[in-house]
Amino acid sequence: MTNYFDLQAFLPHLAALLGAYILALPIGWDREQEERSAGLRTFPLVAIACCGFIQAAEARYGEHPDAMAKIVEGLITGVGFIGGGAILKLKDSVKGTATAASLWATGAIGTAVGLGSYAVATVIAVFTVMTLKWLTPLKAEAAKSED
Repeated sequence: MTNYFDLQAFLPHLAALLGAYILALPIGWDREQEERSAGLRTFPLVAIACCGFIQAAEARYGEHPDAMAKIVEGLITGVGFIGGGAILKLKDSVKGTATAASLWATGAIGTAVGLGSYAVATVIAVFTVMTLKWLTPLKAEAAKSED
């Protein structure tokens, strides 16, 4: 095994990590604008970490689907744990579930990019942003009508 920096091997990884980062930015921006517990820094970091774990594992375990499945399973569990930290129970209400779900979706974006499923990652990112932007006013309207 040679220990040298291979620019040709590096550039695809850089492109994937940058793609995961860019796809997560609008989600983080939305959460930041809504002043949620996780925001502009957290979401891109979750995406690139998931992407990085997949890419690093593929170099070692890419030919072993069971090993890769365990890596993905670990990412799903780990990101779910991070999301769980965003959820707060306050008296009669629960806050942070949209942020937690957004973190989970962002982990899926990074994982999809790491696996080379750019279309899946893009669709998840678009639907997540649409859900946060378009359904938030509807939720507020529904809450008003309950009062």
